[in-house]
Amino acid sequence: MRTPRLLRTLAIVGGLVLAAALAVPLLNSDRKAEAAVGDNDVIANLWLWPWNSIASECTNVLGPAGFGAVQVAPPEDSISVAGHPWWDIYQPASYQINGRMGTRAQFQNMVNACHAAGVKVYVDAVINHMTGANQSSTTAYGGSSFTNNYSYATAGYSSSDFHFYPANCPQSDNQIHDWNNQTEVWNCQLVGLSDLKTETDYVRTKIAGYLNDLIGIGVDGFRVDAAKHMSQADLAAIKGKLTNQSVYWAQEVIPGSPGNLAPAAYEGVGGVLEFTYAYSLKSQFQGSIANLQTFGPSWGLRPSDKSTVFVSNHDTERNGQTLSYKDGSTDTLANVFMLAWNHGTPNVMSSFTFSNNDASPPADANGYVTAVTCGSGWQCQHRQRAVKNMVGFHNATRSSTTVGNWWSDGSNAIAFSRGSTGWVAINNGSGTVAARTFTTGLPAGVYCDVIHGDYNATAQTCSGPTVTVNGSGQATVGVAAKDAVALHADARVGGTPTTSPSVSTSPSTGQGVSFTVTGAPTGDPIYLVGSVAALGSWNTANAIPMTANGSAWTTTVTLPAGALEYKFIQKTASGTVTWEPGSNHTYTVPASGSGTVATTWNGSTTTNPAVTFNATVTTTWGQNVFVVGSVPALGSWNTANAIALSSANYPVWSGTVTLPANTTVEYKFIKKNSDGSVTWESGANRTLATGTANQTVNATWK
Repeated sequence: MRTPRLLRTLAIVGGLVLAAALAVPLLNSDRKAEAAVGDNDVIANLWLWPWNSIASECTNVLGPAGFGAVQVAPPEDSISVAGHPWWDIYQPASYQINGRMGTRAQFQNMVNACHAAGVKVYVDAVINHMTGANQSSTTAYGGSSFTNNYSYATAGYSSSDFHFYPANCPQSDNQIHDWNNQTEVWNCQLVGLSDLKTETDYVRTKIAGYLNDLIGIGVDGFRVDAAKHMSQADLAAIKGKLTNQSVYWAQEVIPGSPGNLAPAAYEGVGGVLEFTYAYSLKSQFQGSIANLQTFGPSWGLRPSDKSTVFVSNHDTERNGQTLSYKDGSTDTLANVFMLAWNHGTPNVMSSFTFSNNDASPPADANGYVTAVTCGSGWQCQHRQRAVKNMVGFHNATRSSTTVGNWWSDGSNAIAFSRGSTGWVAINNGSGTVAARTFTTGLPAGVYCDVIHGDYNATAQTCSGPTVTVNGSGQATVGVAAKDAVALHADARVGGTPTTSPSVSTSPSTGQGVSFTVTGAPTGDPIYLVGSVAALGSWNTANAIPMTANGSAWTTTVTLPAGALEYKFIQKTASGTVTWEPGSNHTYTVPASGSGTVATTWNGSTTTNPAVTFNATVTTTWGQNVFVVGSVPALGSWNTANAIALSSANYPVWSGTVTLPANTTVEYKFIKKNSDGSVTWESGANRTLATGTANQTVNATWK
């Protein structure tokens, strides 16, 4: 949620500066992915659509297109401000389900209709605050009673339920002045909005009651508005009171602040909205998209399983931090890329037309939003064929996590495959990409170009152009300026092919080989290049991107059987290449079975140290102690992969783990109970700097 004054504030103190952050696990549940729920996960953000129109859209568009969920506007009753700006719905007057978008009965009908269409419903939950103390209106759309001086009769809040100076907020005007100050961000008012005491059980119970009411109606999850302005403990406590602990939970935590105010610090509670993803897409699609080959964690993105990603949202399309519908085909192509790429849970923004930052959606004279007609004040980006049909592409390729067969013209045209299930080419340039032969990774067959045609699964036909893929997985394709071509396995014309480029009766076709290199220089990403076509034939433009894994870099490539040579390179965003020194590495790919290569960067003398953990912990019968942390060697915060410690010297629990060298590692001790439940050590994460020498850590449970 952003009011106009906050838009200006963010431009100044802004959430544009990225900082390292502390991830604090707060719940005893496992750290499973919470940004992806169900078989289909793409979210349509039908922002400020009325409930009746969403019900119809789920039935007629979202369900048939394969959207997994719809995100809806805050449904609780809110203040009615003169002129009815969009942001008045982010100022709750009570938790009654009755407001600008419709009644409780209409909301219930919408949820039922969406579920019948196979579409989940996620609510934009405003739980950090109530109305603005700086507002003069005391009228609510649904008739809730409030006086706007911290008295909300219908909601059940009085002034004792809010933060004030000096007891809670250190600023005499109750406003946030220092956006990096944890106390101010959590306990002062966000642009004048009455800030709830979410640390009290009374307020937590009230909020959880509202969310549980929505869950009872059938709501499947929540976008948590202004989550950055609540502590992780408060959010965890509220979430812990929910009747459904598996709900989708995406927290609005704008990057730019350190420590407990950074997105990473909230991942112990649930998923986060990935603003850096959207900021980066704007810079690339307004510049050169050739660098997107490495788009992922090395760009500062949060983990894929914790990220809800987007091209724009209602705040960023107004403050200019991201692309918007006003960018036309560039915005469309960015959405095509998001739905084709392999990071996060995609959220597709569907906007209404605005000429100023406060503009209301189409509404009647009293501010109640009127039925949606696309093209008449509503942009409906999710209905664009290129966007709607790429939802099917995303669903078809979701199980193929790898990106391969990368091609770029070095500027504004790219192509890549998603395993053997999809291939896309995107031309963000001003000139046509002439027809050329691409390796698609797809099985042989005729495919519907879903950017320009609709696929009929029953008849296995395409309403638009088709592309033929030969037995080697190759296709000849040209791409017009500001356009794309996309093929996927669920849009094959005429049925299943008889051959596949990834399966062959020839033993020399190739095997999957996993490469791991340690001791590489820090900074820019590492790539793999070599003597065979699958490794780029020594062409660094076609080198294989590797994934950072602690201090190591890894990738898996399908290679032809036989001997080959390879090297690792480091490549900057501008394309500058640093070659690994020394002689080429050599490897013989086996004729059958997979292969594994683990080596060091030539000239590296780095060794990974053994770290012994000694933790003094008092336990009860049936409890065991483990260590878990931020690197794969410590389970990557997954308690199922935590390292067991020995109780041979009880109450000291001990274990030795080899950790990546020269790395700052975060970790905690946990107790696993006999019933499988987990108890986390309290307080902030522990940290250690590994260096290259073995070391011992002595600690006491806190």
